[in-house]
Amino acid sequence: MRVLFVEDDRKIISFVKKGLKEQGFVVDVCEDGDEGYALAVGQAYDVILLDIMLPGRDGLTILRQLRDMKNTVPVILLTARSALSERVEGLNLGADDYLSKPFYIEELFARIHAVTRRGTGQQLSLLQDGDMVVNLITREVRTDRGNVELTAREFNLLALLMRSPGRVYTRTQILEHVWGYFFDPQTNVVDVYIRRLRSKMDTDPGRLRIETVRGVGYRFNKISKE
Repeated sequence: MRVLFVEDDRKIISFVKKGLKEQGFVVDVCEDGDEGYALAVGQAYDVILLDIMLPGRDGLTILRQLRDMKNTVPVILLTARSALSERVEGLNLGADDYLSKPFYIEELFARIHAVTRRGTGQQLSLLQDGDMVVNLITREVRTDRGNVELTAREFNLLALLMRSPGRVYTRTQILEHVWGYFFDPQTNVVDVYIRRLRSKMDTDPGRLRIETVRGVGYRFNKISKE
């Protein structure tokens, strides 16, 4: 899951960014509201964590402008204020949730998963294909043969492709979602990781779950259990 985190408190940035990355999120961080707005409208994110008090555009202004543009990305507001009127205003402007500072990182994880589930209308905690079940919360992959041991990057790549079976992702799109926007687009790391996933998941070369679309990228093909 790709997250934009707009916050100007560097202690909170360090704490939240570390926690999100440990859970497998790809995180873009900025400390200025104008820069945050530019990233929000220029890049594709699964969720935005948005502080209300920011230099440049404040969080409520960013939220209002995103919703005026019909941008429906889930937004969780972060605020150090306890005023009910501010929270109500944020929700009325289209915020999906809010958290008051200080907060527990585990609660933030839960709220991120909750707003993304509501936004897609899907149960995102489990992904399944035939005998393979991927748990996005515990980050476990199980098949009839037992657990499949994946690295953090391998897991994130598999989850990205499985969320949209049949959709073709270019190598650049995969890099942005799994490695981050500023990763070198000339690298062959995507192809290397695809080969690793195939070696761990697909024992039958005639029934590949991850298909190469020549000249474009990769897509996930569901395989029904026999």
